[in-house]
Amino acid sequence: MPTNVTAEYLAAEEEYHRAKTIPEKIRALEKMYATVPKHKGTEKLRLQIKRKLSELRKELEKQRQQKKSGGYSIAVKKEGAAQIVLVGLPNVGKSSLLKVLTNVDTDVADYAFTTIEPIPGMMHHRNVQIQLVEVPGLVEGAALGKGMGPQLLSVVRNADAIAIVVDLSHDPIKQLETLLTEFERAGIKVNRRRPRVEIKRTASGGIIINGVENIRGDVNEAKRMVYEERIHSAEITVKEPVTLEEFADALDESLVWKRAIIIANKGDSPGSKENYEKLVKEYEDRFKIVPVSAKRKIQLDRLKDELYELAGIIRVFTKSPGEDPAYPPVALRKGSTVMDLAERIHKDFAKNFRYARVWGKSVKFPGQRVGADHVLEDGDIVEIHAR
Repeated sequence: MPTNVTAEYLAAEEEYHRAKTIPEKIRALEKMYATVPKHKGTEKLRLQIKRKLSELRKELEKQRQQKKSGGYSIAVKKEGAAQIVLVGLPNVGKSSLLKVLTNVDTDVADYAFTTIEPIPGMMHHRNVQIQLVEVPGLVEGAALGKGMGPQLLSVVRNADAIAIVVDLSHDPIKQLETLLTEFERAGIKVNRRRPRVEIKRTASGGIIINGVENIRGDVNEAKRMVYEERIHSAEITVKEPVTLEEFADALDESLVWKRAIIIANKGDSPGSKENYEKLVKEYEDRFKIVPVSAKRKIQLDRLKDELYELAGIIRVFTKSPGEDPAYPPVALRKGSTVMDLAERIHKDFAKNFRYARVWGKSVKFPGQRVGADHVLEDGDIVEIHAR
């Protein structure tokens, strides 16, 4: 035990030892982690706390899975080019946003918990369909079992991206802090990039770590963490400088990494300007923040553009030789190649692929001849030639 921990840390540690349930232990450990001094001497202590938190969260999820057969689970089938969830506290205007963005028929009222289950709708924008899913209001303690929190957060975990909705007529900082805490508890890393640590499990050979010079800490500690994750034989390549905590996150398969924006709703309400400025000052480095009013339909075109960007997709138009581009375009993930497009169109195009001609941003001149690994960009027109 380090001798220079704070009184707040010691109080949280005592709370942990008194805790009897998993949620109580998690809350206490979170306080311990937040109050432990951050320096070289406490590095192992922080890792131990994170490890305990990870184990407890997994145990909590295991208990829920065992009860699921007699309980209630939620799943939303993905449709369209991408699935984005609208998430926020109760009564922040998620239903109103879903209605004006997708024209879905949903109840809208000025009181909490109008929505009691996820509601999907399709937003048509830039010739593609993006699925928006309104998640019922989350509350503090959702990830620890309060209400339908765990089931709702599982919908968030499975989505392609998150649109966090806050109400500018009330303190948006407090709202966002509550949501980010619940995301963290549920193993959802928001607008954080997964450390570039590649893990290839092998049948034998033990643990091989390439790029140990990129580990900013005790390499033996890193190896110990690998074994604690029950990885006994694997080739691990560390492709960028990482701390031991970042290395631990890369090993933790229970974590998911999601892109997110903030929709600052009710921008027409009294005090909204001041609250928006506070939100920007605190979070603009981490989030793109879009102020809107669903009620008065203000800034909705910009919001649609931002949701399109958040979806991480591109539109690619296909054409046959001597003909105009076909509609609608094919929606692909950013970074997709010509071969990805060929496989999407038909397996025979991929199997018999020879070359392609491309018009658009990804090439230097119109109709440029490219190979299967050519990376496409939004708006490209592609003519595939096969045997």
